[in-house]
Amino acid sequence: MHIREKLAKNEAEGKTGISFEFFPPKTAQGVQNLYDRMDRMHGLGPSFIDITWGAGGRLSDLTCEMVNVAQSVYGLETCMHLTCTDMPLEKVDQALQAAYKSGCTNILALRGDPPRDKETWEATENGFRYAKDLVKYIREKYGNHFDIGVGGYPEGADDNSDVDQLIDHLKEKVDAGSSFIVTQMFYDAENFIEWVNKCRAKGINVPIIPGIMPISTFSSFLRRVNWTKIRVPPEWMEALEPVKNDDSAVRDIGKTLIAEMCKKLIAAGLKHLHFYTMNLAQATRLVLEELGLCPSDETPIQRALPWRPSLALNRRTEDVRPVFWRNRNSSYVARTQTWDEYPNGRWTDSRSPAFGELDSYGVGLKGTNEQNIKLWGEPKSIKELSDIFVRFLTGKLDRLPWSDSPITSEAHEIQQDLLNLNQRGFLTINSQPAVNGVKSSHPIYGWGPKNGFVYQKAYLELLVPSSLIDELITRIEKNGDLTYHATNKKGELKTNTRDSPNALTWGIFAGREIIQPTIVETVSFLAWKDEAYLLGEHWSKCHDVSSPSRKLIQHVMDDWYLVNIVDNDFHRSNAVFELFDGLEVPDLDVEVSGAPLTNGHAEQNGVAAN
Repeated sequence: MHIREKLAKNEAEGKTGISFEFFPPKTAQGVQNLYDRMDRMHGLGPSFIDITWGAGGRLSDLTCEMVNVAQSVYGLETCMHLTCTDMPLEKVDQALQAAYKSGCTNILALRGDPPRDKETWEATENGFRYAKDLVKYIREKYGNHFDIGVGGYPEGADDNSDVDQLIDHLKEKVDAGSSFIVTQMFYDAENFIEWVNKCRAKGINVPIIPGIMPISTFSSFLRRVNWTKIRVPPEWMEALEPVKNDDSAVRDIGKTLIAEMCKKLIAAGLKHLHFYTMNLAQATRLVLEELGLCPSDETPIQRALPWRPSLALNRRTEDVRPVFWRNRNSSYVARTQTWDEYPNGRWTDSRSPAFGELDSYGVGLKGTNEQNIKLWGEPKSIKELSDIFVRFLTGKLDRLPWSDSPITSEAHEIQQDLLNLNQRGFLTINSQPAVNGVKSSHPIYGWGPKNGFVYQKAYLELLVPSSLIDELITRIEKNGDLTYHATNKKGELKTNTRDSPNALTWGIFAGREIIQPTIVETVSFLAWKDEAYLLGEHWSKCHDVSSPSRKLIQHVMDDWYLVNIVDNDFHRSNAVFELFDGLEVPDLDVEVSGAPLTNGHAEQNGVAAN
């Protein structure tokens, strides 16, 4: 969606919109850490994010890659910066084509800063001299595909301190085809509001988005002020100077100063705030909390679907996915990124393309070996292994190998059942309770358009020792409402389904067909099986080859079954858990030695043979 449309939608709904700016990090680990942060900050409800280009386009390939990942994997509406600096026409065309293919529909066209090795700005041969020329070129070549923004300078630019002349230049950029303005950072609200009024008087009527720089530390605050030469109200310095060596106090005072400035802007009619995050989350979040703009449990973000939709160009109409990847969104997107069609309400012919390889971006285990050992410890028994899952279920761990994100409030209704299973040695990796027709605006289970009703069946996915699998299947098959899939690492499948998709979640909305956004289905389950066991093996390999932890986890991967169970009676959630009454995982507390587990004789190493 175009930024101007998002701004208009928020204004019509009486909302104050927010957006975030990020820049490409310099290391591969920094990029991954930033993706994780962008993923978490998605929960703050930004209308869009933008990603900078860098002086001279030094990180242009990474910018394009990050735009693609933000759109396709994280479902973040993204605006790509594009500068004239060191950008010949062919390079501009490459960048625009990359943005187009990624599904990005918003560009911030800037002249840019000179490269570090040049004192003054110079146009590149066969390039653009001014941002207005770049705007005009994009508009002529792509029509209205891209919403094009430009920069505004309330207190002057590096090479031009004449604010009135810069307003004239801004008018030229708007007349060339720009449809919104993002401003340079500032701290003087009154001066900014006066500048906005001057812009309006000059006939600049497109939305103006104020650029807000939160205060993290006094030194960084002072450095940016000196670099941009912007005015700081005297009372701000009086408040910050006495605590300049106390970062916590600076953030606390800074959040109040920034929030008060934002309140003045909102009162003056500016209904959108753009935050220069510097790839950090805390300072921005503190300001949003002070302004009351953070989503709460009572007023959550209205979800379009139970899972986060991709905004990639070819999959914006995708509205159904297998449930197995619910907690690993980036993996699912990566493994289906080459598909040329996606299901439309029903999972039928579109399952025919093969799922992508397991070495795609986002498919493997997150974190380094050291980080994962620090997070999950070094379990030596099934009991210690299950304790890790218990800690996750109680909110003490923010991820598991099979879940990239913390446990959600949706699990609260069945939390005690899940805890009971894991405390007895069964390892649960995905679940949901039954829901019988709650409003689509429900703070936990709601999704889709307002004034609709959503439903879901109870679902449980877990790892079960092979010694118990036959008894569990016998119990399942005695209940005609339960369907299941069970497979070991070798792919030996057991199921009572007819190999047809089973809708797990559905919604009913006025004037629309029933939407079935999550399903359970055999082909997809077998693709997920490969990934699930791979994740477990990656976890085991975080530990030394001779360590008890490695032997224990590898034994679970080699011996245990991956099982999913659906209760097709959506009026209840307890039947899937009652199946396990009286079933106990043997030898919970027996520790594994460092000796290899071979030929299935696990009892010699402290784990009962199955």
